Amino acid sequence: MKNMNRSKLRELAMTILYQVIIYDSNKINYDIEDIYKEILEIDSNFVREIVNGVIYNKETIDNIANKFLKDWNINRLGKTDQAILRIGIYELKYTETPPIVCINEAVELAKKYSDDKVVGMINGVLDKIYHEE
Repeated sequence: MKNMNRSKLRELAMTILYQVIIYDSNKINYDIEDIYKEILEIDSNFVREIVNGVIYNKETIDNIANKFLKDWNINRLGKTDQAILRIGIYELKYTETPPIVCINEAVELAKKYSDDKVVGMINGVLDKIYHEE
């Protein structure tokens, strides 16, 4: 884990956020620390920053997403897709990560876990946010 690159760490953040979405949607109480311990072999500040940032700013992130999702709503997306899009928006809006990196990383995650239609949608939404926000 020490040698893990940021792409792999983003994938872990996505996994944690996916778990949080499942718990929230089923109204199951959870302790985020337990999820970190379950998924992270070694603690990662990078993963924590993304996950905590997405959870803390979820309402704002979802409002931004919904503004750019044509006739759609982030909660209607698959849970993995929600996690990927939220990470991309969080990184674009709240971190110093270069926008092209934020977009490419989200697209690469989507290519691995989603279908082509979702990949295009995530790319399009993040690109619009980058250019219009």
